[in-house]
Amino acid sequence: MYPEMTNQNPLEMELADDERQPCEVWTRVMGYHRPTSSFNIGKQSEHSERKCFVETGKPDTVVSRPVH
Repeated sequence: MYPEMTNQNPLEMELADDERQPCEVWTRVMGYHRPTSSFNIGKQSEHSERKCFVETGKPDTVVSRPVH
């Protein structure tokens, strides 16, 4: 793999800005998967305010899990 990284704790690794790449976040809207970057300002705000929850009466099933 990357021998220079084998002894490093993943939480301590740092990347220079030129080593980074953008991460695109997608979500399911009305049965379709869409990138959140295509949302308007209001929808982006709504997406960022989502909360994780477990539906009552069901055995620990995650219904919604926002990605940040």
